[in-house]
Amino acid sequence: MNKKLMRGSHVVAEAAIRAGCRYYFGYPITPQNELPEYMSGALPKVGGVFIQAESELAAINMVIGASMAGKRVMTSSSSPGISLKQEGISYLAAQELPAVVVNMIRGGPGLGNIAPAQSDYFQATRGGGHGDYRNIVLAPASGQEMADLTRRAFEQADYYRTPVMILGDGMMGQMMEPVVFPEMIDPDTLPEKDWALGGASGRPSRIIRSLLLDPAVEEEHNWKLARKYEMITRKEVDYESYLLDDANLVMVAYGTAARIAKGAINMVRQEGLKVGMLRPKTLWPYPSKILNDIGRVVRHVLVFEMSTGQMIEDVRLALEGRSNVHFYGRPGGIIPNPEEVARVISSHYLRFDIAK
Repeated sequence: MNKKLMRGSHVVAEAAIRAGCRYYFGYPITPQNELPEYMSGALPKVGGVFIQAESELAAINMVIGASMAGKRVMTSSSSPGISLKQEGISYLAAQELPAVVVNMIRGGPGLGNIAPAQSDYFQATRGGGHGDYRNIVLAPASGQEMADLTRRAFEQADYYRTPVMILGDGMMGQMMEPVVFPEMIDPDTLPEKDWALGGASGRPSRIIRSLLLDPAVEEEHNWKLARKYEMITRKEVDYESYLLDDANLVMVAYGTAARIAKGAINMVRQEGLKVGMLRPKTLWPYPSKILNDIGRVVRHVLVFEMSTGQMIEDVRLALEGRSNVHFYGRPGGIIPNPEEVARVISSHYLRFDIAK
């Protein structure tokens, strides 16, 4: 296995191409510009198409068109750009079109800054756009996971005919790590999509639309989507457990925050503090059941996010009041170090007498 040292945004781009993506449409915004930069050079070499659209709105509508034609397609942006794409993502969900959307989050709200943050959690996990729909949301925490979860994103998008979002941040996009990539997929070998629009010669015409003016038809379509989302919640939950067997304080963190938390946990473990971590790899569907099980035996859960606290709502919902939920966050692009988080853990141990 040959490892390649690459920055995170380049990893996602290369992994997408290896997953059979041959169409990319986007618009530049920092801190994700390295991803379209890579695509602009790499896609033409494999017969693919790269277009820098005139806006984020144009880009997401180009994604809709390529997906309708049955192609594996991706777009990427950073926080404000993803906001502009939300209407199109809602159309993708309504029309049951597969696509992969990457968000390298920056500090916000508004234009904010170009530093890493996790403040787009609500937008990603609640759909973000209008209507009754959800996105599968994957949260890698390393270069290798960025490669692996990008491949998974395309597979899930095709299987469920739904948009899949990869949630990174400005730090993950710039971070250099060694990665082993999966083998290249030839797009021509992928299963035929019998719903795609590719010409009507010799077969009945196909229609893909989201305008359903009859309320009864719209209602049934929404229940159809709901049944699909229920299946996803049963089959696609993924997470990492870290030192949970004897923990009497459990941290919950994802992405960059989880990497910091793991370093802090290793520090306090040397002091005899029994701390573990649950790291969601899927932010939707959320690993609610395992967290609920943890709440049956652990009295204190500490949520750590690079935001003012968004995932904490899903933690509370999952625990159903079984545990005391605490929060520590650094919003706006501040990246705490493991020593800082270790001090927070220690203070919680003392304040709530967790050792007893």
